[in-house]
Amino acid sequence: MAFIASIVGFIFSCIPGALIVGWILLPIAFILAIVSLFLKGTGKGLGIAGLIISVVGTIVAFVVFFAVVATSFNDAFGDKNVTIDEPASSSQAPADEAQAEDAKQEPAGEAGTRESPVAVGSVITGDDWTIVINSFNPDGAAVVAEANQFNEVAPAGSHYGIVNYTVTYTGEDSAYAVEVGVDMVTGSGNVINGYDALVVLNDSIGLGELFTGASATGSAAFVIPDGETALIRVRPGMLADDIFVSP
Repeated sequence: MAFIASIVGFIFSCIPGALIVGWILLPIAFILAIVSLFLKGTGKGLGIAGLIISVVGTIVAFVVFFAVVATSFNDAFGDKNVTIDEPASSSQAPADEAQAEDAKQEPAGEAGTRESPVAVGSVITGDDWTIVINSFNPDGAAVVAEANQFNEVAPAGSHYGIVNYTVTYTGEDSAYAVEVGVDMVTGSGNVINGYDALVVLNDSIGLGELFTGASATGSAAFVIPDGETALIRVRPGMLADDIFVSP
């Protein structure tokens, strides 16, 4: 009985919609397995197997439970309406205004991924923030050096890249620009954060509070390994999906 209950409980613990059945069966299987180990004249193999499966099944049930909770939390509180307004291309003009609008605006699920990054100048809009990557300077050594005498040169085998961007708060009341995430991701998948380099720029974005409709423009420096390609990653709000921009 312990072996069968543990198997069935393990199966249900892997199914989010039937997780409760696993939570009921696995403790029962565990108790039955313990009891079977102390009974005389019974085989211990199935009892041991049931004990192991019930323990493993409980661990799996916890993992599935927390995955379901995390997904539900993100669905409930995350930005669901992130849109991207890409700059019009001068090389290929749509036939009419309706086509132009369709070409410019795309849901975040169809553009802005690592495989399909959007262009610099795209307007990225979340529930409470609008972000525009204005420019990217791939050789920011001079900018860093001129900004502050205590700024260090980039470590050997790397260089500074400077991202200039604008954030606009569109939510209610007020918020802080640090809620918007801007960092870089290399072609090999490594994340480069602005705080990885202790650099002070003349136009850093700052930590100021913004009320509805207010904007702030500034720059951030990133230490990029030489020879690496990197995309700019934008998070238009603390719980919003990431949008990738090709510098």
